[in-house]
Amino acid sequence: MAGTASQLLYDEIEAAYDWFNERLYDGKLPGCIFTLQRKANTFGYYSESRFLRRNGTGKSDEIALNCAYFAHRSIKKTLSTLVHEQVHQWQAHFGKRSRGGYHNAEWADKMESIGLMPSDTGEPGGRRCGQQMTHYIIEGGPFDLACDELIESGAMLSWIDVVTQRVPMSATQLFGPGGEPVPQPEDPTIDIPALTTAGLIQPSSRPEDPKNKRKYTCPSCHLNVWGKPGLSGKLQCVECEVRFVEPSELVEVTLDDDDQPDADD
Repeated sequence: MAGTASQLLYDEIEAAYDWFNERLYDGKLPGCIFTLQRKANTFGYYSESRFLRRNGTGKSDEIALNCAYFAHRSIKKTLSTLVHEQVHQWQAHFGKRSRGGYHNAEWADKMESIGLMPSDTGEPGGRRCGQQMTHYIIEGGPFDLACDELIESGAMLSWIDVVTQRVPMSATQLFGPGGEPVPQPEDPTIDIPALTTAGLIQPSSRPEDPKNKRKYTCPSCHLNVWGKPGLSGKLQCVECEVRFVEPSELVEVTLDDDDQPDADD
């Protein structure tokens, strides 16, 4: 592994990408440029042909991971996000995507075949297709086994963000039931309470929402509205035709040409 912190972390992410590419995609994925983001309300995203070589000789896809959650998620859960985005990349190059970021049956079938069960609730019985989708890990499935083998080989994400975003219970549950049980102990190399006490990890300084008021966000255009508790999923953005959710309700997203991240994201 390379010596600098940046090289080490990116080498670890790329090594994981290559590992799953060989074991779950027969080595067919074309590679990509990895970025670390703090994009609100997402663990990661995929963007096709996001980068262009300056001399015009080639393009590269982007897979972004939200480093603000590395400390509070197990390595397996973080890597399941990487593989989730690899499915989007596979479909972009070898399948047929639906417009507007809709997760169609082809995407759902591929997810299930590699050991990630698509579900709009993150639980068994949820819809396999839709606009806003997450997944849970299929116990004993191809991803589960390949990831265990990778972790047992010593793979890890050596660097974590010291200003972290806490994964709320709703988000934890999205990735747990039917796959990884909840509560699930985090990696033994990361003791979150100890790191926080020592001052190595600083929780987000954002104040908690007032009890009598909640913030709701359109997952598509990020328009914010405020209202009484319990309105998540009941309000709809007129422009995007997508329901508002609380910021804590994380979802996996993929971005197409019509929904690229802003330069400041």
